Amino acid sequence: MGHETEPIGNVFQLIEAIAAGKKWDIVFNIAEGLYGDGRESVVPAILDQYKIPYVFSGPVVMGLSLNKHLAKLVVAAAGVPVSPGCLITELKDLNKCNLKYPLFVKPVSEGTGKGITEKSLVNSSAELAKMVEWILTEFRQPALVEEYLPGREFTVGVVGYKEEAAAIGGMEVMTANNLPYSVEVKENYQNYCKYKPLDADIIDECKSVALSAWKALNAVDAGRVDLKADRNGNICFIEANPLAGLNPIHSDLPILSRMYGIEYQTLMEMIMKSAIKRMKG
Repeated sequence: MGHETEPIGNVFQLIEAIAAGKKWDIVFNIAEGLYGDGRESVVPAILDQYKIPYVFSGPVVMGLSLNKHLAKLVVAAAGVPVSPGCLITELKDLNKCNLKYPLFVKPVSEGTGKGITEKSLVNSSAELAKMVEWILTEFRQPALVEEYLPGREFTVGVVGYKEEAAAIGGMEVMTANNLPYSVEVKENYQNYCKYKPLDADIIDECKSVALSAWKALNAVDAGRVDLKADRNGNICFIEANPLAGLNPIHSDLPILSRMYGIEYQTLMEMIMKSAIKRMKG
């Protein structure tokens, strides 16, 4: 694109570079972070303190989106359809969880399908308690319990911010034997997944729900919004990914972009254009 670039590394190398007096016109932040439920917020928060502009959303949006329970509360308040759910921080919270089975259980603040297995779909209070206990112990974070959305699953790519945000396309995610879209399935998507562009009968609703969620969260530059249909066929928000994977081969955003004629280079240019315009605005 004609920019002069240099690699920074991880958050510790970023801190060392800033302490040594380094400055940049803009940082292309793809740091997922390492520890805690604010891990994706660390790099943008540091850059904010030093008034260094960066690509992608800020610390509040990153932290909010990583917590799937809080993200759902925000988008639901904006009128976006979501599946009913409850947050379980300890086993006794299950007594307050009055939801209709089947239910789906996952860690509240993980990414890339971590903590999702074939046992995530539960049909009884005994299965629910067992899965929740495993998440509380294994991931040391609350479990999000939701009424299972049995319909088709989609992911929509969004580029831009505020009123200029646009849904550039989306794809339907179909897994072999109806497996949950877990980290193992995602990493071996050629064997387990089939992706196809959004059908004409569903594309407008998917784009509308995704854009509404994106704007409600105040996310910027680029990312993905994951959706699933409920038992009545209504498209519901599952989660937002304002720090979406950008691997040109196996990340969902580049894959779905190519389906709509947007090659990787063009996608990167669209992202940078959004960030630079936002920075100058």
